[in-house]
Formats: sequence, structure tokens, C-alpha cells
Amino acid sequence: MRFRGINHLAMVTADMDKTIRFWRDLIGMRLVNGFGTDGFRHYFFEIDEKNTLAFFEWDGARPVEPKDHGVPVKGPIVFDHIAFGVDSNNEAWLLKDKLEAAGFDCSGVIDHGSIHSIYSFDPNGIPIEFCYEVEGHDMRKNPVLRDDSPPASALEGAEPQLGKWPEVTHPTPLEKRRII
Repeated sequence: MRFRGINHLAMVTADMDKTIRFWRDLIGMRLVNGFGTDGFRHYFFEIDEKNTLAFFEWDGARPVEPKDHGVPVKGPIVFDHIAFGVDSNNEAWLLKDKLEAAGFDCSGVIDHGSIHSIYSFDPNGIPIEFCYEVEGHDMRKNPVLRDDSPPASALEGAEPQLGKWPEVTHPTPLEKRRII
């Protein structure tokens, strides 16, 4: 099986108009789909030719309390931040300047070794990162594990390990495959 990126990340907004203004007009992602009914909307922004960022808007939704990127928290949590790749140092700086000109706080460019990043928040309080890969540090071609105490599964290597989950013994027959 080969995955084709993330078809869409589904986020929530309390204000679709502000969200469209930020992601389309400030950040530059095309608005490529939108639908809705009373009290509900679902809109999609194009990240690239295969990936989109989507937002639900429904009555009663409110922005989250800000949570700084990568800062540990206690208690339930399922999300830290979204990191969008850009092509160059110049594009990262241009985004930083655009965000600051629009009144959004933005970090400086931070060196993480294999990538350089800037951090900010969208109008919904969603932590966002824009990063570019440092030349000569392609982690996809040369996976790196720098952890003083990695979990056993990580020590097994970068490639999927076969036999760790049960095999499919009863696949869904073609005649029963229905789209609902």
C-alpha cells in the first residue's frame, strides 16, 4: 500500500469568514471546496496538488486556548501543531513578514538541524509551523534516530515491520463493497 499524502486535515473554526481570510488571502492557499447547511459548513483549502486543509464550522464552536508548539502538557491532548513545508529560507521569511504585518505573533526562524521553522497561530488558535528542509539533511532518504531511550519498536528500524498485527483472513468480497 502506498499513501498519497494527507488528503485533508479536518480542523474546526468558529468563524469561517476569518478562516477563509487567513488561509486563502494571507497564507495563499486556494479555497477549492465548500459546502454547508443550516448551522454547519465544511470548507477545503489546497495545500498542494494532493493535500488539503479543511475546516468545519458549526454553531457553538469556539476557538481553543493557545497552546505553545511542542510544550508538554498534562491531561488529555491529541494535537500539538500543524507543520507545513515550504521550499526555501526565503519563503519562510516571507511568511513570517506577512504574518507579523497582519498582526499575528510569529517566532524567528529556528534551526532544528534537518529543518528550519517559524511558528505562529491561525485565528482559531491552531498552532502552525512553516518549515523547509536544510540542504543535505533529507530525513526521508536517511532516517535518523536521536533518542537517549527509544521505544523498542523504534529500534526495529524505519521500514514497516511485518507480522506485528494479525493478517486479514476474511477480506470484504467485491460484491459486498458498497459506498454509503
